[in-house]
Amino acid sequence: MSAPKRTVSDAEMQEEWLEVQAAQRDPAMFRPLYERYYEPIYLYVFRRTTNEDLTADLCSQVFLKALQKIHRYEYKGVPFSAWLYRIASNEIAQYFRKANKNRVVTIEDAPLSHLAEEIGQDIPEDLTPLLVQALDSLREEDLQIIELRFFEERPYKEVGEILGITENYAKVKTFRILNRIKKNLG
Repeated sequence: MSAPKRTVSDAEMQEEWLEVQAAQRDPAMFRPLYERYYEPIYLYVFRRTTNEDLTADLCSQVFLKALQKIHRYEYKGVPFSAWLYRIASNEIAQYFRKANKNRVVTIEDAPLSHLAEEIGQDIPEDLTPLLVQALDSLREEDLQIIELRFFEERPYKEVGEILGITENYAKVKTFRILNRIKKNLG
């Protein structure tokens, strides 16, 4: 699977909004959106479950809910994918609450260089276990911000939209979380 495109121009968002409006009028027109976003949503869910069958089930729920609620979607200046990520995030959280299991965070393929850069220090291999421990100590909502910002490489505006907070608050929370991680790394 290829890496999802990280930034979307205003023109692309406007074009996508037209596709969404078409899908709101006719559910059959949802297909191009599904085909564009299935892979990135699948990868997002898989990184949190590490189980292919569970990921497929959760992705089915995400796109079913998106299709059922497409008429409620409103354009807010961020890509349509932010809405899908929000649904996916809720489905993942709901699964782990119901199953009473701990969430998984995989960092093997994650771009740790961005996280290290923001923390202001290199993270050599021998510090990786400490980083895992620091991430593991975060509250669920804090970990979600770090995942979206650094593992998914989403802009702050999208992180805010996905989590239902403002862009500025996403920046402030990220700064505070990074300071806690830095403190934990010693």
